[in-house]
Amino acid sequence: MSNKQNLKNINTYNLLYEFSHNYDKINIKEIEPIINDYIFEKDLSILIDRLVDIIFKELNEGNDAIVIKQHVLEYTNNRNITLQEIYNYLLNNQCKSNSIYLLGYFNYYGIGANSNKKMAIELYQNAAKLENKAAELSLINEYLYGKIVNKNYTTTFELSKNLAKEGYACALNNLGYCYENGYGTDINEEKAFELYQKAADLGNSGGMTNLGWCYYEGIGTDINYQKVCELFQKAADLGNSNGIFSLGYCYKEGIGTNVNEQKAFELYQKAVDLENLTAIYNLIWCYEGVGTDINKQKVFELSQKAANLGSSTAQYNIAYMYDIGIDVKKDTKQAIYWYKKSAEQGHQDAKKKLNELLKN
Repeated sequence: MSNKQNLKNINTYNLLYEFSHNYDKINIKEIEPIINDYIFEKDLSILIDRLVDIIFKELNEGNDAIVIKQHVLEYTNNRNITLQEIYNYLLNNQCKSNSIYLLGYFNYYGIGANSNKKMAIELYQNAAKLENKAAELSLINEYLYGKIVNKNYTTTFELSKNLAKEGYACALNNLGYCYENGYGTDINEEKAFELYQKAADLGNSGGMTNLGWCYYEGIGTDINYQKVCELFQKAADLGNSNGIFSLGYCYKEGIGTNVNEQKAFELYQKAVDLENLTAIYNLIWCYEGVGTDINKQKVFELSQKAANLGSSTAQYNIAYMYDIGIDVKKDTKQAIYWYKKSAEQGHQDAKKKLNELLKN
């Protein structure tokens, strides 16, 4: 059976066999009778493997981080163990790659402890050295899109290429992104298109969205607005926030469909609920009078949301609002706080404004 066929048949029970290198084979049928009683160390080990299975499967499908986290939390509910107990077990059992990775995941998202993304990434790196595929996918995402570590496109390309050889859809999508943008390799738009197509064919919603933008911009293929809308719709149906936002853009601009500003507004809101930053910016634009009534309070709330999600631009904008008193009561303390947050990410204007306020 080919890797492609194997991937199509992957489910949350057999993923353990794909990427756990430090465990004996487990008879899945034997797990169910004990799944609700995690008293013994063996049971906790099974739980940890299962959680990593869930995360890996959903990363591979292209699901959003907020969705994956919710599914992790749902799985641990009603299982006679607290998140703090799982965290403590992970902290004291770091000999297996799944435990190392999951401790990193818990630290990244503040599960069972306060969020510590720097520590999380170090743990991802340690697990990746042990060839843990969930850790490798998480590292790729950080190197490509994260704000905590410096971009490492060479490592991103190599990790993506190796995982893509094994037929993993998320890796195919990421490798396509590398070829499209020249990350760790020369730009090759035809190769990017081909890889996005493969990822989409394997059900990766991110690949569908990227393929849609290829058809929109003519990247490695001819422009085809009908395919643009169809692919964004498929990704949106799978719950991908970029697909949902992109479909909203189609309705706003009439790409492959009729203009419908109300529909665009609704889709942007749906993507915002999934913490999609691009959608947040576009919904701010909507609340300035496109597809809905002008609402300055909503503009501020959405800007605050984007700032909390780590956008340096949004942090600067919020700081400026507090600094000047635009749509919010003037508050120099809050202005300094958000200018500092933005400046720490390298925002030059934020650095200047921060210095000005600290001198006064």
